[in-house]
Amino acid sequence: MLTPHVLPVTEAADERLADYVSLTDVALRSRHEPTAGLYIAESSTVLGRALEAGHRPRSALLARRWLPDVLAMLEAAPASGDVPVYVAEESVLEAITGFHVHRGALAAMHRPELPPLGTVLEGARRVAVLEDIVDHTNVGAAFRSAAALGVDAVLVTPRCADPLYRRSVRVSMGTVFQVPWTRIDPWPAGVDELRAAGFVVAALALSDESISLDQLVADPPERLALVLGAEGDGLKQRTIASADLVVRIPMAGGVDSLNVAAAAAVAFWATRV
Repeated sequence: MLTPHVLPVTEAADERLADYVSLTDVALRSRHEPTAGLYIAESSTVLGRALEAGHRPRSALLARRWLPDVLAMLEAAPASGDVPVYVAEESVLEAITGFHVHRGALAAMHRPELPPLGTVLEGARRVAVLEDIVDHTNVGAAFRSAAALGVDAVLVTPRCADPLYRRSVRVSMGTVFQVPWTRIDPWPAGVDELRAAGFVVAALALSDESISLDQLVADPPERLALVLGAEGDGLKQRTIASADLVVRIPMAGGVDSLNVAAAAAVAFWATRV
C-alpha cells in the first residue's frame, strides 16, 4: 500500500520539485528520456490508470481541490512505499511547470521495464506497429484507438516517439498503460520476427500492388500485424517490400490519405474481431 505524505508548497523554486520544473516538450525530451526512469502523468484520470496498471509514483504535484481524489487513489494502489504529495496554488503550479495545468494534477512516475517482444505477442491476434511516428499526439491517439477497438498490443520502432511522453500519455487518456506495448528493434528486420510468430504483416501504404482494406477484412488472417508509417513520408520502402500485404484505405473526394492517427482508427475498427 502507498503511504502519501501531504507537503504544502508555496515557492516555484522549491528544490524538491525538480522533476516538474519547466515541463515543455523540449525539456521532457532532454530530462525524461526512458534512461532517466521517469515519466509524467498529467490529470487524475491518467494517474489513476497508471496506478491501476501497477506503476509506482515517485511524487505527486497538485492543486488542493484534487487532494481528496488523489489521496484515495494512492491509498488504494497496488504499489507500496512512501509518496510525497506536493500541494500548491494553481498559479504556483503554472510557475513550476511552465504551462497551465488545466487538469490540476501531475505525478512523476517510475518507468516500468519494457517487456520482451515475445511476451507482448503471446496470445495476441491483432497488433499495431507504429513506424517512426514523431508526433506525440498521434502516438497517443493511436494508443487510445487501439485500446478502444480491441487491438491486443502495440509495437513501436526505435525512432518512434516515446508513448510515455507527457503529451502522448495525456492524449491517450492513460490507455498507454492499458495496451501491452514494447519496442521492436531492429526494424524493419523485425518483420521477420512477426512472421515467425505467425503474423501476416500488412503495411498500410499507397502502392500499385496494394489491396483495399475491404479485401483484407473479407478474408482476415488468424494473426494480423498492421504497420502504420510516419507523418508525411509514410512507411519506408524497405518496410513495404518486407510486408506480406500492402493495404490501402479506400478514399473519395480527391483525398489520397488520412492523418496517421485517423488511419489507425479506421484500420483498427475495420479489422476488429
